[in-house]
Amino acid sequence: MNYSEITYEVLGPVARICHNRPAQANAETENLLAELDHALDCAKRDDTIRVLIIGANGKHFSAGHDLMDGMEKRGDYSPEQHWLWESEHYLGNALRIWDFPKPTIAQVQGACIAGGFMVANMCDMLVAADDAFFSDPVGHSLAAASVEALVHPWVMGTRKAKEFLFTGQRLPAAEAKEWGMVNHVVPRADLEQFTLDLANRIAAAPPIGIRMLKRSLNRTADIMGFRNSIMAHFDTHILSTSTKEHFEVAAAGMRASMEAAKKAQS
Repeated sequence: MNYSEITYEVLGPVARICHNRPAQANAETENLLAELDHALDCAKRDDTIRVLIIGANGKHFSAGHDLMDGMEKRGDYSPEQHWLWESEHYLGNALRIWDFPKPTIAQVQGACIAGGFMVANMCDMLVAADDAFFSDPVGHSLAAASVEALVHPWVMGTRKAKEFLFTGQRLPAAEAKEWGMVNHVVPRADLEQFTLDLANRIAAAPPIGIRMLKRSLNRTADIMGFRNSIMAHFDTHILSTSTKEHFEVAAAGMRASMEAAKKAQS
């Protein structure tokens, strides 16, 4: 398949999928996520691939979901239509990353915001450049209950997640590492090679043992409530995008919404 909004590379035992809309800060369109799903399936089926990297081309990992793309295609959807569409695409994509049977590493530079934050943090590990920052400001910018998959308390702890989400703050990579969300912070120039070296180190192990180990670790998280909490939050998220406050923000226009997000991060 020829991709228009991602790139897909096979580097020995490692596959690398990169967002490829650098001029739009790698904002995630419906098509980009469909291509990501297709590439995930290719890497899953290829027995020579032992580790998957998800990254991005250009200055930023991702500015999140492309809201203009969404408004153009689904602006007149009813709440139940939004629930059905987002459960398959936004939530479904996130869970397909989480459930990917081989180890996954997010390779993050620049902005990693909202939907981009969700994609990166559904990976097993996260390597960030020293210029990376994380944000989920949609409580301020869209009057919505975060993104579709509330992975935040699972990767940074409940108290930090509350601070992060309630303030809409910008979280620098170094601080995110202190919070336990990021595995490694490296100079921007070293990001790609460091991540690939980490992937190759994992790929050197016999693959079935690593796959079964990931299965057990994910099941442990599920026993602790991970999947149930993700699914419960999704319904809350959809409800939050059906409120009077949300519609008032939407009516005020996308520009005002973006300004609210910037203010929260300042």
